[in-house]
Amino acid sequence: MLKIRLLLFMIFLGFAYVQAQPVIKVTGTVKDDLKNPLPKVTISILGQNQSAISDEKGVYNIYSTSTFFTLKYSLLGYKSILIEIRQDKAGRMVQDVVMTGNINELEQVTITNKQNQLSNTSIINITDVSARPSVSGNFEVLLKTLPGVSVNNELSSQYSVRGGNFDENLVYVNDIEISRPVLIRNGQQEGLSFINSDLLSSAKFSAGGFESRYGDKLSSVLDVRYDRPDSSQAILNLGFLGGAFSSKILNKNSYLLAGLRYKNNSTVLNKQDNRGSYAPSFTDAQLIYQYSLSEKFSLNFLGSFNSGSFKLVPESRETKFGTLNTLLRLQTAYTGEEVDDYQSAGAAVTAVWFPEANLSVKWINSYFNTLERERIDIEGRYLLDELYNDSGTKGARSKATGGYNNYAHNNLESESFSSEIKADQNYNSHVFSAGFRFGNKNYRDELTEYSLIDSAGFLLPGNVKSFYQDNFIGTKNRISIQYLTAYVQDSYKVSDHSDLQLGVRANYNSLSEQLLLSPRLLLAYRSPNNNKIFRFTAGVYQQAPDYRSIRDFNAVPNLNQQAQRSYNTSIGLDYAFDGLGTRLKFTSELYFKFQDRLIPYMMDNVRIKYLAREQASGYTYGADFSIGGEFVKDLLSYFRVSLMKANQDILGDNKGYLKRPTDQRLNFSVYFQDRLLNSPTYKVHLNLLYGSKLPLGTPLVKQYSDDFSIPAYKRVDIGFSKDFLDDLVLRKPEFLDKYFSSFSAHLEVFNLLNINNTVSYLWLKDVNNVQYAIPNYLTGRQLNFKLIIKFKNSRR
Repeated sequence: MLKIRLLLFMIFLGFAYVQAQPVIKVTGTVKDDLKNPLPKVTISILGQNQSAISDEKGVYNIYSTSTFFTLKYSLLGYKSILIEIRQDKAGRMVQDVVMTGNINELEQVTITNKQNQLSNTSIINITDVSARPSVSGNFEVLLKTLPGVSVNNELSSQYSVRGGNFDENLVYVNDIEISRPVLIRNGQQEGLSFINSDLLSSAKFSAGGFESRYGDKLSSVLDVRYDRPDSSQAILNLGFLGGAFSSKILNKNSYLLAGLRYKNNSTVLNKQDNRGSYAPSFTDAQLIYQYSLSEKFSLNFLGSFNSGSFKLVPESRETKFGTLNTLLRLQTAYTGEEVDDYQSAGAAVTAVWFPEANLSVKWINSYFNTLERERIDIEGRYLLDELYNDSGTKGARSKATGGYNNYAHNNLESESFSSEIKADQNYNSHVFSAGFRFGNKNYRDELTEYSLIDSAGFLLPGNVKSFYQDNFIGTKNRISIQYLTAYVQDSYKVSDHSDLQLGVRANYNSLSEQLLLSPRLLLAYRSPNNNKIFRFTAGVYQQAPDYRSIRDFNAVPNLNQQAQRSYNTSIGLDYAFDGLGTRLKFTSELYFKFQDRLIPYMMDNVRIKYLAREQASGYTYGADFSIGGEFVKDLLSYFRVSLMKANQDILGDNKGYLKRPTDQRLNFSVYFQDRLLNSPTYKVHLNLLYGSKLPLGTPLVKQYSDDFSIPAYKRVDIGFSKDFLDDLVLRKPEFLDKYFSSFSAHLEVFNLLNINNTVSYLWLKDVNNVQYAIPNYLTGRQLNFKLIIKFKNSRR
């Protein structure tokens, strides 16, 4: 109760700090050189985090906290514009702008803008990444605060969307579909996600109802872009948990983006219940290069290398759990070690051609290779005690003694190659899109693993030789799967206020030998004053079998598995209005999914264990709500609530409908930013997450059940930052102002309330054959400090 009161007090205190800064409101219209309004133009204020996007009529509104500032107007395919503003006092002003197009990009921009008007995606504010306090530091921390996304592990970059699992999410970087490691068991073994936040130019996310141009997964799409920068720049990020350096080099006919990252979260892991020597080390390097051979033809290259190594030499563990009436304690002594590592390398070459006006053709070729290894040989001897306090006398009663052994010697090498041609044609009120893709995936898997648990069996009378042997695996698999996919799509402007999108995907794979057809529809209506958008989506989403889903508990592949299928529909509303002294945006969506041919699975931390030879039908329905705005000028804050129910019925088990492992009924998140009252250059960033309990099956049984649960996930992270070159700084340090455009220091407190969040369980039995669930906790309270330095732009 004290923690709850403290949390409410903090939130109240945050609102109490809000103060009205002297502002200038700039409004205007952005048009092209033919006097046509330009939507989706990004208007930003240099040196401030404030930004706005022009609407369908090219109209925009933006606020400045100072009277002397520079406005920047940018849109892919158009020359960026910088306008210096000087005002004597706070007030309102009008600034209209005409933007001139870059010829070699203008046609593609016209097509892209019309498609974005129809897309059932939300634009992610990527400026939040660096300021948001986060243990992982990965871009996906932003996704976990979005409507429809469930959360229960701050160490992992994996995420669940509207009842789906981690394998049901698509990730694209510059139109290239990204693959991820498979063998990861625990979030602490995860390193850097593929996306480098410092190189991003834009990001979009769809929690469902996405269009036909995107691939064949059931749940969501994350679409990010590394595009041409506005200027050359270098960024340095240094902290207790690692560092990163990125560089952007802009030339007349080309640009280069390069990033290098390093992460080591041993200081975070050392505070977990498992004491020992942690040696995690993760590195990542990325390179993006584009060269324009002519006004109509360009070549793009993307290269990446991601490496991770996790080593643990455990020594001991002490975990207290239970209730107020019954408090238990597990003490364990270990021998052995765990060493996990992976290396992932990839490259992609994209040729972009504009044969004529408003027609673009892309040829995308990509190759990824990932090698993953697990080496686990750990033995534990444990004591399970019940703690008591009788009449002031404290002590412990022994409940069980025993030991267990975990062993794994696994290697998985996966490689994927794809070649895809995509074309987009803008014709009057239509945008026609089509694509064809060939893909090939190869897997080489070698597994040897087992776990032995005596669970005090040797103490049971007449059962001296009893022990439990769980999931002994010894196998080698070689799997090759070929995929052929194609799509056609028409985005049609029915009237000035309504749009219709129709499309269909076709998919054929060599494993299930099914021809899968997936029609999709989106209908959108905008109110005359553009402050309301209504959306309706309906479609079929089919996910072809892959190696991860066909591998059963004994690692024997089910080569007869069929594609999973989901029938989706949703109704959404976006509503923009003025309130609380700012412009607010409210979004909501109701959705329903009926699914057949589902492959049921069980969750073990972040590892998915498929019941590969079973099939299920199911349904998921829910509602997502969010509201956001600049409650403090120049700083975006938002709140979201997601309600959901996800059930499934495994065919032939006679149990009827049970909860899916991702059936998290309630998710709530707050991201609130503020400035300190007396020192507005100091900012506060509060991140609050709540996810209700998750169902969990009875352990050591290879049959699906939902008779247990993981407690609700509750977490508060807070950060404090100061940019020494903020526009509100009256006297900027001369040296810093000469060489840097931004120099900010961040102090962060992770898990402010020090809540023990459970991610999984260790299961043991006492002498009476009573089973106990010993929680494995996530990270505790931790301090972090980092510097984010942006060097002066060499070109604007």
